[in-house]
Amino acid sequence: MSMSMQSKVPRKQPVFFIPHGAGPCFFMDWNPRNTWDGMAEFLRNISGCLPEKPTAILMISAHWRTPEFRVTAGSQPHLIYDYFGFPDHTYELTYPAPGAPELAHRVSRLLSGAQQYTLEDSVRGFDHGMFIPLKVMFPEADIPVVQLSLRQDLDPEAHLLAGKALAPLRDEGVLILGSGMSFHNMRGYGDRRFTPLSEVFDDWLTDTVEGDSKVRYQRLKQWFQAPYALDCHPRGNEEHLIPLLLAAGAADDEPGKKIYSERVMETQLSAFQFG
Repeated sequence: MSMSMQSKVPRKQPVFFIPHGAGPCFFMDWNPRNTWDGMAEFLRNISGCLPEKPTAILMISAHWRTPEFRVTAGSQPHLIYDYFGFPDHTYELTYPAPGAPELAHRVSRLLSGAQQYTLEDSVRGFDHGMFIPLKVMFPEADIPVVQLSLRQDLDPEAHLLAGKALAPLRDEGVLILGSGMSFHNMRGYGDRRFTPLSEVFDDWLTDTVEGDSKVRYQRLKQWFQAPYALDCHPRGNEEHLIPLLLAAGAADDEPGKKIYSERVMETQLSAFQFG
């Protein structure tokens, strides 16, 4: 067989933990107007940092919690506008990316093989933790996407192990994205009293992600012991941090680094890349 007839071997993709902003913030007016401009610019630039166009995207969203892991298995999932009180036009946003039932089945098998019981959900749509950032990152909506839920108990080690089980997908050209926020306490946004707390926690998070992978695993497993951790992510509502643990698990022993950081609404927000 000639080289031109051989199927191309995908290049290994990195893993990201990205901030997805506040509701449909990138597609509406805000006060002040430039509040989300830096984050939007960061998200737009990610595609240019990839080794090649992903074969598919596995998105772990903070906005889907289920008793067990679940994965979207529909061929054309609808959008779930799971935000409230925003302008009418934000409920008409579109993102017609196809689903990927075969990838969903592979995700399910990988997790089940790691003793992580997983259901395939052919009815569930894409929530705003998926379509809002992806509409900025990949506006063409031509890359198949599968969304993975968080487990309801938000157990840190379970999510680290789930990420580790999913690591082989990266060698198949699948881009794994954890979509959340490195600070998420609704009482803290816009409150300058939370600025130094968020900065201290962000420093801890950066040291953890960029440190030795074995130490990283142990520290993330006990993230709630970090300084001001529970001020930044109140217990029981830490779902916006947990996608980072799946991303770190999928990194395995590869190094991590902070690739974006900005003070937004008086709190420090960051993004991280592995591999």
